[in-house]
Amino acid sequence: MTGAHWRTSTRSSSNGGNCVEVSDNLPGTVLVRDTKDRDGGTLAFAPTMWQTFVSQLAERA
Repeated sequence: MTGAHWRTSTRSSSNGGNCVEVSDNLPGTVLVRDTKDRDGGTLAFAPTMWQTFVSQLAERA
């Protein structure tokens, strides 16, 4: 995960601190982690899987 550039969810200030960070600058991988536990586990997704996940969330919002 060296070289990952993390960005915090745009909704992080509106949900009481329950937020995630995403890094999508590494080739072929989208990384996701909890902002409250940055040294904890990190999830890795293929870009197409991540896009499907985000699209499905947007449909339910």
